[in-house]
Amino acid sequence: MELEVRHLRALCAIADTGSLHKAARQLGVSQPSLTTQLRRIENSLGAELFSRERSGCRPTPLGRAVLSRARPLVAEMAALVVEARAAAGRAGGPRLRIGSTASRALAGWLRRLRQRLPGTDISLHVDVSANALLRMVAAGQLDVAFVHEVEGCPLQVPDGLSVRVLVEREPQFISMARDHPAAATPVVELADLAEDRWIVDPTVDGEWDGLRRVLGAAGLNPRVLHGDYHTAASLIAVGEAVAPCQPTSGPRDDMAIRPLRGDPLAVRLLLFSLPGAYELYEAVYADLEGAYREAASRAATYRHWLLRNNSPLLPAPVTCVP
Repeated sequence: MELEVRHLRALCAIADTGSLHKAARQLGVSQPSLTTQLRRIENSLGAELFSRERSGCRPTPLGRAVLSRARPLVAEMAALVVEARAAAGRAGGPRLRIGSTASRALAGWLRRLRQRLPGTDISLHVDVSANALLRMVAAGQLDVAFVHEVEGCPLQVPDGLSVRVLVEREPQFISMARDHPAAATPVVELADLAEDRWIVDPTVDGEWDGLRRVLGAAGLNPRVLHGDYHTAASLIAVGEAVAPCQPTSGPRDDMAIRPLRGDPLAVRLLLFSLPGAYELYEAVYADLEGAYREAASRAATYRHWLLRNNSPLLPAPVTCVP
């Protein structure tokens, strides 16, 4: 078996994330497929490149040696692709490449940008990993990235990126079954959820560490399930789990969304870009801010929270770019 660039890229992803599961999500492949690929690479070299531990995958001495040669090759290939795409973009007209973690503001943001920048090819790349999106901006694969940073879990920001803070501290609410006893109150005490199972997606950067920190500080050690939030919704609706959620989350007939007393869970909302094109990025930020205000005003529970906390987010009029 001859090693190809895709094999080297897979090795780098496993080393960077420390997990086959996270690496598979980053690469857009299934975990069994990536596991099989790694096994074939190791078989062709005649030795293990990673030691599998309970805490994740760690490079062996041979793995570190291979990675030291692989990383420059992968970086060079990525640079070649970026330069080729940039040349093609210049030939094909203006474009704007957006990256984002999941957000209710995305639809409104894209609508505003298309109104502001007619004739511009606007693309969207959504990823659960904020760190992966930041690496794509640094590599020139994205122009901007809208991400959230879990409180107490700083992002790994590459050198040279510019950042604008959209929201300094966005509270994370709790989603639960509509008939959950805690749903009868407008604000939920964390202790009232001590007997519940909590579900969290460990592939979202900082999500599990942030939740574990808050639960530990409250003296709680509830049962925790790991899974993606699409699966979580079905479990929450039938009362099998509760989960943190964005305050802009929309209402559902089978689910209640409530703030936590004291807002112990929070994130920062950030927009990253490469330096330059100041006027464009200011416009991109302005449209994102308008879209976020719109999403906040639509979510009744969040709107009430903003009013109670005298937030400057809500009073501003919601307008679209003409």
